[in-house]
Amino acid sequence: MPSRDRVFGLIALVEQGKFVEAVEQYYTEDATMQENGTPPRVGRDVLVATERGLMARFVEMNSAHVGPVFIADDHVVLRWQFDFTLAGGKKLRLDEIAYQRWRDDRICQERFFYDPAWLAG
Repeated sequence: MPSRDRVFGLIALVEQGKFVEAVEQYYTEDATMQENGTPPRVGRDVLVATERGLMARFVEMNSAHVGPVFIADDHVVLRWQFDFTLAGGKKLRLDEIAYQRWRDDRICQERFFYDPAWLAG
C-alpha cells in the first residue's frame, strides 16, 4: 500500500507539469497504462516515450488534481483535470479518473477513464 505522502508526491510532480519525471519516479519497470478500453501500454520505457510524444503535440499542458484522494490497500483513485493548448491556440480540457494499482511505493497498473469526445475538441 502506498503512503499518502508518496501519492501526494506524485500529485505534486504532475501538477508541476513534470509528467515524464512522474513516470520515471513513480511507476514500476513493468507498469501498464490503459486509456479507457484500449489495449494497455506496457513497460516504463514505453510509458515515458508516450508521455514525451504527448507533450510534443501541445504548446502548453496544465494539470490539476480535483477532489479527494481515495487510497484502499494497494489501489488509488484520483481525478485529474488537464488543459491543453495546441499550436494554433486552440484549447482542450480533459477531465479524467485514474484508477491505479500500486506495488509497494510504485504504480504497476493504471487505467484512465474519460469521455473520448474531448479529442474532437
